[in-house]
Amino acid sequence: MDKQFRKTIIAGNWKMNLLASDVNAYADELLALVPDSHGWCEAVACVSYGSLAAAVAAFANSHVAVGAQNMSQHESGAFTGEVSGLQLKDLLVKYVILGHSERREVFGETDDTINKKVHATLQYALSPIVCVGDSLAQRETGVTDDLVSYQVKSALYGISGEGFKNITIAYEPIWAIGTGVTATPEDAQKVCAQIRSTLESLYGAEAARATSVLYGGSMNDKNAFELLAQKDIDGGLIGGASLKADTFAAIINAANQ
Repeated sequence: MDKQFRKTIIAGNWKMNLLASDVNAYADELLALVPDSHGWCEAVACVSYGSLAAAVAAFANSHVAVGAQNMSQHESGAFTGEVSGLQLKDLLVKYVILGHSERREVFGETDDTINKKVHATLQYALSPIVCVGDSLAQRETGVTDDLVSYQVKSALYGISGEGFKNITIAYEPIWAIGTGVTATPEDAQKVCAQIRSTLESLYGAEAARATSVLYGGSMNDKNAFELLAQKDIDGGLIGGASLKADTFAAIINAANQ
C-alpha cells in the first residue's frame, strides 16, 4: 500500500485562539491521551506567534512537533508585524503553514508571495505545510482540479526535487472551513489524488508517492477515521477540533489505527 511510503501528519491549527498560559495544561492533557506513535503518525501543534516559545517548551522531548501559522519571505528588515524563518528556526519550530485560505482571502496573499515563502522555509530547514483549495463557486463551476493543480504548481515553482522532500500539501476546501460542512470522503479523496497526480508531473512518481497530502476541511473526531482511510489522504490540518486536547487526541488516535 502506498501509504507505507509516507508519513501520516495530524496538524492542529489553533488560529488566533488560546493563550500562552493555556499551553502547559493543553500539552499535559494531550500527551496523556496520545501514546508515543513511534514515528508513524506525527502530531503538530500550530500555535499563534505569542504561544510558540511556550509550546516548544511544553512539547520538548515528546512526539508532538510545533508549527507556526505563517511566516515572512524576508529574513529581516523593516517589516512590522512579520516573523521570519530565521526567527522561527531560532525558536526551534519545525513546521509552518503557508497559503492558508484565510491568508489568501483576508490578507491578500498571492500565489507569487506564497511561492517566495516556500523558498524561504527551505533556507532554514523548516517544513512547510502548503495549503491549496477551492471556493464554493469554483467547485460548482467544475474548476477545482485545474485550480488546485495551478496552486500547487505556483507554490512549488523553482523548488528542486531535493527541496521538495521537506514539503507537505494540504487540501482545504474553502467552502468546508468553519462551516461544519465537510467534503465526503470520496470528494476529498478525488482532489487529493489530483494533487498527487500534479506532484507526479512535477517530480516523478516516486517523489509523489512519498509526499504527505493532508485534508483540511472541518475534519473532526467524528469523521477523521473515514477520511483518513482514503488512499491519498495522509492526515489532516485541523482547525476548531484541535482547540480541545481531547478531540485533537481522538483524531490523532484515529490516524494511528
